[in-house]
Amino acid sequence: MRLADGPHVECEIEIAAPPERVWGLVSDIATSARHSPELQEVEWLDGAEGPAVGAYFSGRNRNAGLGEWHTVSRVAALEEQRTFRWEVVYYNDRSHGEPLAFWAYTLEPVTDGTGTRLQHGMRLGTARGPLQDFVEKYPEQEEQIIDGRLARLRTGIETTLAGVKAEAEA
Repeated sequence: MRLADGPHVECEIEIAAPPERVWGLVSDIATSARHSPELQEVEWLDGAEGPAVGAYFSGRNRNAGLGEWHTVSRVAALEEQRTFRWEVVYYNDRSHGEPLAFWAYTLEPVTDGTGTRLQHGMRLGTARGPLQDFVEKYPEQEEQIIDGRLARLRTGIETTLAGVKAEAEA
């Protein structure tokens, strides 16, 4: 896959807990930080105390390949017990007009309402970030770089979903 192809990854899991229980976890930004191998820390900004469309939060991220970086995200969509979507709009010292990435949790009730199908995924935006910098440095390896990043993101998303499942079912 190449940057021009709109790289994305999405994973899903079934959780033996009702959507309202799962929603309480995924709409709390600290849950992702507890379970993600990459997202280390989050904090609401500008007086926000929880998710609302237009609210901003910061994130501190780290992995072996890219090192450590900071982001600012804006809540883009929020539909109680259905969708929590945010856009990464700032990376380290770069402010972007267009999002760097789009992330989302999507919930769907299953069976008799006692279970939830939870999807979590991301799609790269058009703003320039660390991945684009790396591809520019090694253009002949673009597909391998993108595939490697997507594989790492998939592993992280699967780990996060497993953590949400464990908390929701506890």
